[in-house]
Amino acid sequence: MGRTLYIDVDGVICPFGPEGTTGWGSAWCHVDAGLLPVAYARELVEGLNSLARADGVRCVWLTSWEELAPQYLCPAIGLDGGTWPYLSSAGPPGGTGWWKLRAIQDDVETTGPDAVAWIDDQLDFEAEAQAWARLLGRRIRLVSPHPRRGITPAELAAVSTFLTQPMF
Repeated sequence: MGRTLYIDVDGVICPFGPEGTTGWGSAWCHVDAGLLPVAYARELVEGLNSLARADGVRCVWLTSWEELAPQYLCPAIGLDGGTWPYLSSAGPPGGTGWWKLRAIQDDVETTGPDAVAWIDDQLDFEAEAQAWARLLGRRIRLVSPHPRRGITPAELAAVSTFLTQPMF
């Protein structure tokens, strides 16, 4: 069944108003992503590219950027995510709650991954998402980076280990 990484952009790959150096020890890279300027850590992009190449790992965009992430962000920052699918906020009519939770639940039900990693800076504030994760138990790893720094080396390492090592 494989393993799936669901990933956000803003506050995760591209922090909000980053200052100083990255958590990777390097200067922030600043580029125009076609729609707006973004900052990112080159080492993070390299790490995500490496993880995406791992056997059995499927990467999925779960971001308000939707189709714009593969279309504009990926070429701008060198992320090999141009072919990753994206989940849409346009779910079934009448839905309630956080659109990202509904979207990931639908995708997990449809694709049936053995393990799920979800990286979104909003997760620490979404009680319903945390409750759903508790139901999945060891099958899921939630990571909620600080939105002004994005994913740290330790967070990416934990996700990479979770998605590439045997679960049991």
